[in-house]
Amino acid sequence: MRKITTVASGIIALSLVLTACGSKSNGGSNASPSDSSASPSASASSPEASASAPPADDLTSKKVTISIYYPTPDKPELRALEDDKIKRFNEKFPNVTIVKSDWQYNPNEIGMKMGANEAPTLFNTYATEGKFLAEKGWAADITELFNNYEFKDQMNPLLQDQFMIDGKVYGIAQQGYITATGVNKKMLEAKGITPPAYDWTWDDMLNTAKGIADPGKGISGIAPMGKGNEAGWNWTNFLFEAGGDIQTVADGKVTAAFNSDAGVKAMQFYQKLKWEANAIPQDWALGWGDAVGAFAQGRTGMAIAGPSDLADQAINQGGMKPEDVLIYPMPAAEKGGKHAGILGGDFLVVNPNASKDEQAIAFYYATFDYFSDKGLASLEANIQARKKDGKFYVPQMLNYYKDDSEYGQKAKAVFAKYDNVYQYNADAVALLDGKPEAQYNTQDYYATMTNVVQEVFSKKGTDIKAQLDNAAKTVQTKFYDAIKVQ
Repeated sequence: MRKITTVASGIIALSLVLTACGSKSNGGSNASPSDSSASPSASASSPEASASAPPADDLTSKKVTISIYYPTPDKPELRALEDDKIKRFNEKFPNVTIVKSDWQYNPNEIGMKMGANEAPTLFNTYATEGKFLAEKGWAADITELFNNYEFKDQMNPLLQDQFMIDGKVYGIAQQGYITATGVNKKMLEAKGITPPAYDWTWDDMLNTAKGIADPGKGISGIAPMGKGNEAGWNWTNFLFEAGGDIQTVADGKVTAAFNSDAGVKAMQFYQKLKWEANAIPQDWALGWGDAVGAFAQGRTGMAIAGPSDLADQAINQGGMKPEDVLIYPMPAAEKGGKHAGILGGDFLVVNPNASKDEQAIAFYYATFDYFSDKGLASLEANIQARKKDGKFYVPQMLNYYKDDSEYGQKAKAVFAKYDNVYQYNADAVALLDGKPEAQYNTQDYYATMTNVVQEVFSKKGTDIKAQLDNAAKTVQTKFYDAIKVQ
């Protein structure tokens, strides 16, 4: 659940070993709860290269107004990129008026926004929301627009398929991530700790966190998120590593599955981090920004989030040296196990309340720089601007395009030209194992699991199985029992 980012973003063209299950969920973060980090505009296709330019009949001559997601004020670089994109789009489509909206998608607000007809024509969301938005009628069916898109076969299926619901397309992939662990190498060295191998285990994480922690100085070994949906999202990675699942879908029913032996094992690990190792912050009620910020500021040795979020915050906000920011896959529960991490991503959705003309223009805007030289030029300009400002560009690990495509290779060549592009360790990347979140009510599940995490962190000796059973009963009766799977 990462923090949502903007339309554009670069990809690290490394070979990812991903074991993904196909469909997608309703998840959370930067999360996911899903919010993510910033990235440049290599996102839609350029004026001259736009494969899906509107037909000559004539969206180009109709006066159309669309509202779009616009980055928040704390992201000036991204706002500059979006402003440049708007300018270039209007050079091709001077008949289109673009209204900027800085509304951040919130599953608790989308219903009100739609009911009041206040949702943007094009808004951003996270991977977990596909089924939810489609079933609520809050995402336009853009199947025809997508099928007519020249580059549809070059879209990254690992991401794009997450918004393919019952054979129809309801969203446009932007970028993605597999949850990882950031490790502060300098803090390890200060304690005489050798960084563990990238093929690490829960025991390695526990021992490393215990070794780094210095509670008297307010330093934690690891800062798992402890409030908001983020807490449930963070913990779910360990559920997956233990071999568990959030839910099962069979015979037309959705059934809670996280109160399994795997769920107990995963929560017992959290119990050890708190009560055995004393390795988490004394004030453990940290949201996404709190935990990632603590990592960037050197107040914790490890944090769990999207890889680019961790590295970008630590290097560009915290002033850490790139070589001191180690991005690890999530640890395996035991030696030889999978390094499972949540596979999430950011998507753009077209408002179903918009007119057909508005929906078409919104789709063209979303894909305006995709697969284009303009997109690459914008990416390179972003890297150059960061270099001028003494900052690093941190690529996303997954983007809308296939990383082995011709366009992916061009992006890789751009990255290779600059020494201020953060490089992920190839051995770590090879171990990444992405697992999609659940398809139904994932945000509700995350919120419910946050209560369990808080119970475990606040009370020594908490009956984990009882807590998980109660949580499973809650999501089952409040949410899953009402679902009828076709």
